[in-house]
Amino acid sequence: MAEIERAAGSGFSSFWLGEHGGWDPLTVFAAVGDRAPGIQLGTSVMATYPRHPLALAAQALTTHAATGGRLTLGIGPSHRPTVEGRYGLTWQPPVEHTREVLEVVGPVLRGEDVQVHGKSITAFGGVAAPGTTAPSVLLGAHGPRMLRLAAELTDGVLTQWATPRFLDESLVPAVVSGAAVGAQPRIVVGLLVSVTSDMDATRRRVGEEFGAAATVPTLRAMLDRQGSGGAEDTLVAGDESAVEAEMRRFADAGATELVMLPVGSPEDQARTVGLLADVAARSSGAWAVSAGSGRASS
Repeated sequence: MAEIERAAGSGFSSFWLGEHGGWDPLTVFAAVGDRAPGIQLGTSVMATYPRHPLALAAQALTTHAATGGRLTLGIGPSHRPTVEGRYGLTWQPPVEHTREVLEVVGPVLRGEDVQVHGKSITAFGGVAAPGTTAPSVLLGAHGPRMLRLAAELTDGVLTQWATPRFLDESLVPAVVSGAAVGAQPRIVVGLLVSVTSDMDATRRRVGEEFGAAATVPTLRAMLDRQGSGGAEDTLVAGDESAVEAEMRRFADAGATELVMLPVGSPEDQARTVGLLADVAARSSGAWAVSAGSGRASS
């Protein structure tokens, strides 16, 4: 994908690709990652359905090796309408199901064998991938129980459409307090961003484009908790100085990495990418500014 090469050439620290019924992110990264050396590659997110966690671990280890150890594996349980309507599978309670998946994926990525016989997952054995290190694993999460699970069994959390206040008061404390002593969990926040002179038109466009996604129960619950009517209420938009100032509010609230999805007119998106590339070049490791493609989901 040319987008990965452009992101690497523009100085972004990482590139994230979601799973939305199209290209398989792990396969894309393995196939084209060598055309964009140096940039980190992340899935935001790979659904825990319909893959068996042993198969997911094998695919992730293969991609991690093929990209020279640059993969972050972001996973999440998807949503009931997708699991039942698209795959025809039985939806399981998400926290319990995800715990069982992580109890397989985590140890297997570290080269261990497992014996798991849970309510929804059975797995025995491991994956032979000699010489391959374990990729970082993040969990797509918004609710309190999933956030605690992310802190307990992964390297951090992937979230989207959060506000700085929600990060500061709810999400970050839940993850940090649940992590092991001395751990520094990753807090990766997906944002819709537009450098624009027409805020009203951009808000309308975002509301129309992401309106259906905002009705998904997990996202709807998070939006309600932080007082957002829809995705348009989480939009980071304005001129260059206003957008950069808002990005810094997220960093101050505890975000360790911002995954930015440019939205708006083609002209505004190009202007947005230019600003984000400039901020990435000037961030000096204070926090990571990443490129994104597709719509992040959990």
